Amino acid sequence: MKVEQFLEHHGIHSNPFAVEDAQTDTVFKSRCIDSTYHPAWQKVYGDPRDPSTSIVFGEKGAGKTAMRLQIVEHVAKHNADHADSRVYIIEYDDFNPYLDRFRDRMFGRNRYPEKALKQWKLWDHMDSILSIGVTQLIDQVLQTRNAKPSACKIDPAEASKLDRSQARDLLLLAACYDQSTAETFKERWQHLRSKLRFWNPKAWWQFAVGAGMTIVTLALMFLMLSQGSAVSQPPWWIFLLMFVAGWSPWLWKAFRATWKAWGIVKHVRTGNREVFSLSRLLMNFTLPELSSQPLPTHDRTDDRYEMLDKFFGVLRSLGCTGIVVIVDRVDEPHLINGSPELMRLLLWPMLDNKFLKQPGIGFKLLLPIELTQFVDRETKEFYQRARLDKQNMIPSLQWSSEALQDVANARLAAVTDKTPAPTLRDLIDSSVSDQRLLEALRSLRVPRHLFKFLYRLMVAHANAYTDQAPVWRVSSQTFDSTLAVYQREQDAFDRGLGAG
Repeated sequence: MKVEQFLEHHGIHSNPFAVEDAQTDTVFKSRCIDSTYHPAWQKVYGDPRDPSTSIVFGEKGAGKTAMRLQIVEHVAKHNADHADSRVYIIEYDDFNPYLDRFRDRMFGRNRYPEKALKQWKLWDHMDSILSIGVTQLIDQVLQTRNAKPSACKIDPAEASKLDRSQARDLLLLAACYDQSTAETFKERWQHLRSKLRFWNPKAWWQFAVGAGMTIVTLALMFLMLSQGSAVSQPPWWIFLLMFVAGWSPWLWKAFRATWKAWGIVKHVRTGNREVFSLSRLLMNFTLPELSSQPLPTHDRTDDRYEMLDKFFGVLRSLGCTGIVVIVDRVDEPHLINGSPELMRLLLWPMLDNKFLKQPGIGFKLLLPIELTQFVDRETKEFYQRARLDKQNMIPSLQWSSEALQDVANARLAAVTDKTPAPTLRDLIDSSVSDQRLLEALRSLRVPRHLFKFLYRLMVAHANAYTDQAPVWRVSSQTFDSTLAVYQREQDAFDRGLGAG
């Protein structure tokens, strides 16, 4: 007997339990994202008109990634319905590029994961978040092909209407944080400047003075050589002095720009900038413009807070009144490799009340359950700094057996045209009581284990019968034996001794 034959008998077009990862789950993304929620959903999502911070701890398979996809989807719908209060989404879920660049700055023993992550600070998180947000925004302004869109759609025509100070802010943000590889750094920046219609002739007066003095010096030398004897000519160093004097303002500006570029490259440890190319871009601004602007040239958060505020100011001018930053997949970077201790070193700098409670910015931290053991052992100073009591913290993303049954029924309804839709109860023989079914679901704990078990249950049932003598409901014997085997494997996975 085939599984497809079993499902088709109940009016089910495809197996809704075949996929275990929400990232690639087409059933969830196309049909269940608006109808299947964890009971704590509203506390995590909040109100997009005033984004708030939430911290969620959940075990593997509890639905953290699904919740991230739901947040993005619901924010996109909110933006479509509320053009005057749109929200900009930053998905901070791929740490590998930033951790790799950060680690490349280290030498010797400091390259070991634990030693490297001990040097990771809050401003490194802020630099990474700004890199994602700025790159994403510039992709939309320049209409870059294959750009990853934010839930907040930016009209490129609006970018040209930014006032001069905001255009300058966006260009400085691009110089420091744009990480796109769609084209060269200089070309992309020049395209952005053209799009913003930002022209700064005053930034080139030093070059004009130097070029003019060079022409004057060469003209005087030619004139004196052509009309006077060698005795009547002034000393050669007079011409050298004129040449140096003409270029002194430009050399001073170039030195200042190079110094700032060196500071940015050194202190933005998650970036991929080079001093020479960055200094050439900074030469497009006047000295007063650069002197009065915050730049990430020190190991501190003050400059980053100001840069983040400038980024938010640009977004507000483009129609976005809020920012939501979603942190997910903390255990997946290869430098972390699933280690709870390394996850703690990476995440703990972010648990700062000043950072998490910025007006108009909501952080959604979807974290592995293993980190709760470290929260319980923290000191008074940590709790005073993090103020977890104000962060809408959910200690465990738990599912009741009834909630898991609702999830299974919703997925079955999503892949059938039959009315009424088949339920999980319809697929299992009545010899398995309702109480026994709920107890089994309770032992599975999370949706991922539920899907794995139900998929395996259908396979085991199909293998027990032939096409000529099919049985359309799972027997209690098959149910109990499959559950017993799966629970042993689940226990081994919980102890780190199995694949799950």
